Amino acid sequence: MKSLLMPGLWLLAAALLLHAGLINPSAAFVNFALYGALIAGLLMAGRFHSSRIFAALLVLFLAERALDFFSAVHTAGSSPVALASIGLLLPLNFVILSLQQETGFTLPSLAPLSLLLFIESVIVAVICRPEPVAQHALHRVLAPAPLPFATLLAFAAATIVLLARFLLFHKPAESGLLWALAASFLALHFGGAGRIPTAYFATAALTLAGSIVETSYRLAYYDELTALPSRRAFHDALLRLTPPYSIAMLDIDHFKRCNDTYGHDTGDEVLRMVAARLERVAGGGQAYRVGGEEFAIVFSGKTAKDVLDPLEQLRLDIAASSFCLRGTERRQETRGPDRRTSRGQTGRAIRKLTQASLATDLSVTASMGVATATQPKASAEEVIKAADKALYRAKNAGRNRIEMAGAARRRVRGKSAGIA
Repeated sequence: MKSLLMPGLWLLAAALLLHAGLINPSAAFVNFALYGALIAGLLMAGRFHSSRIFAALLVLFLAERALDFFSAVHTAGSSPVALASIGLLLPLNFVILSLQQETGFTLPSLAPLSLLLFIESVIVAVICRPEPVAQHALHRVLAPAPLPFATLLAFAAATIVLLARFLLFHKPAESGLLWALAASFLALHFGGAGRIPTAYFATAALTLAGSIVETSYRLAYYDELTALPSRRAFHDALLRLTPPYSIAMLDIDHFKRCNDTYGHDTGDEVLRMVAARLERVAGGGQAYRVGGEEFAIVFSGKTAKDVLDPLEQLRLDIAASSFCLRGTERRQETRGPDRRTSRGQTGRAIRKLTQASLATDLSVTASMGVATATQPKASAEEVIKAADKALYRAKNAGRNRIEMAGAARRRVRGKSAGIA
């Protein structure tokens, strides 16, 4: 929820405060904020090779410029048509950008989107041809017209798509597009041009720029494969710890054998499966991936006695988990039969291929070492070393067990690993 709501919710709340009159910046300042956010966002998107956010900012810029132009006094009669057309195209473009993969800034990848934006700009220019409006009619056409049902439907459908994609992938770019879409809807709802709509467009641009910062943060502090906090986040967390606290070091048993036997793709699946269990560890623990198959769990304010039961439940949960593996083991793979053999040999080959493709349930186990800091002057590095020593004792004692620093814990055997 935090990654979904921040920073988009904060920025939109600031725009609502401006709309309510609690803050009252000038129109010049709002325009400066809009173009400052657009320029900063475009530069950041280019620097971090975020082609989707770069394109979304261009869509916002074109939409704001078109609405501002078609809402001028001498063309005020075209404003409702511009609102309706841009109200359909903007959410459509956001959905397209959400579904698109990051392709970088290459000519083959940018050409289709550039062509699409050019065609859309021509369409808007043609259907929103300016028509002079009589002076006595200005009071009627300058009032914001209600958005058509088709526009409301387009924004609703785009919101559902963007929210679903965020819930599936948990990427800051999807959250940024979602909140930028909400801010853009409010800009169109309140007329598309003027100080208040411009403030909402500035909010949308700031939200997209903020998603780049959030993406960079996640790349620096979260592991891309498992989505757990990374080693850097682990070391940052250690700086904030005060005794008492406990640290558990966890290692997947026979992980190298898993990679050698089934391949690195299967190894990645094992890491993701174990990480999913670590994410749900009880007792207030926070899990981190600190190495290849090594993880750390920090329990702030807890002693070893407090964390042994949650860790034992975690160990049992990992041992009981499995996933279906199809195909043969890498070391046992053989070349297929020659198709030019006789019919009898062909039948035998088909039976062999059928047997080779049978699914296999693969499970793993984990060993853990636990250490606790109770003294005020205890060093986090010393606690980690003690937990590492306990982890080595657990592996030397047969694996699939928990050891405490300074005292052994009797192993509780679980389901044997499929790779042991």
